[in-house]
Amino acid sequence: MSASAESASPGAAPASRRLVAVWLLVPLLAAFALWAFAWPASRLAPRDLPIGVAGPAAATATVDQRLAAHPGAFEIHHYTDAAAARHAVEDREVYGALVTTPGGPELLTASAAGPTVAQLLRTAAESAAPPGTTVHVTDVVPAPATDPRGAVFGAGLLPLVLAGVATGAAVTVLRLRGGRAIAALAGAALLTGPVGAGVAHGWLGALTGEWWTEAGVIGLTVLAVGATSAGTAALLGTAGLGVAGLLMVLIGNAFSGVASAPELLPAPAGVLGQQLPPGAAGTLLRSVSYFDGAGAAGPLLTLSLWAGLGLAAVGLTAARRSRPSGQPDEGRVGAAAVPV
Repeated sequence: MSASAESASPGAAPASRRLVAVWLLVPLLAAFALWAFAWPASRLAPRDLPIGVAGPAAATATVDQRLAAHPGAFEIHHYTDAAAARHAVEDREVYGALVTTPGGPELLTASAAGPTVAQLLRTAAESAAPPGTTVHVTDVVPAPATDPRGAVFGAGLLPLVLAGVATGAAVTVLRLRGGRAIAALAGAALLTGPVGAGVAHGWLGALTGEWWTEAGVIGLTVLAVGATSAGTAALLGTAGLGVAGLLMVLIGNAFSGVASAPELLPAPAGVLGQQLPPGAAGTLLRSVSYFDGAGAAGPLLTLSLWAGLGLAAVGLTAARRSRPSGQPDEGRVGAAAVPV
């Protein structure tokens, strides 16, 4: 009798639906995560990868033809000489440049822009060079000796994204509103920046740029992700944390291209990843750490927009909630005063 009463209770059916929801949602989430991380990695290939070709037109014609044999793979930029090509590599206009010289072809690379790309360009240069010639490789902007393969740099992005999501979740769970929420987000980011730079630059040696600039980029990354998480939760409720987590951790981190390059990811992953905070953060941190800020304007704007929109959502939502809450209270007080 008690069993039948329990099965007929109002909470029995919702509990069963929640059980089935767990069974269905967890495999779907696992499949989505595997797709987000494994699909781009399994489709790595150059797609309009900027590469330079330098030298006399007559000497570079053959190189152009050999590179053009791979449709859609390379975006070729022409330079007059090796000095101009080197300058383009240092300014992040191209990932590398193939220079024709009297002594043979020379490849200028920047392993700091991504060791995977540097190796790919070496292979492409050898295939584009005349048969029987040796390609001399010069690493114009080398990766740090303590992180030659970029493994530490690539692994360092996810902890920053998780720190931002955790900051937004803490603000939401602790029910911080308005100015206090903004102060919590900004303060956490301000303190995380030096800590992150101290670990990545001072301890691991994976970053080699200006220390305080790197700390600022790390702090801005945490602020952009944290403000987006808290702002989404302010607009959608607690479910907004899940939405922000999926967007930042799964899509944003998986599509960031920080372990390879955005131009190596399949469409639209490479383009989309650079419009999200994780991808923009990886590009900006690479620029300020290895290239003296070259190419930093775009990702800096992207991170600033995400941070600004997130903070605006937090502040405006708190202001909107505070106005209606005061009016009914005054009405109730007035109504209670009439009978008295």
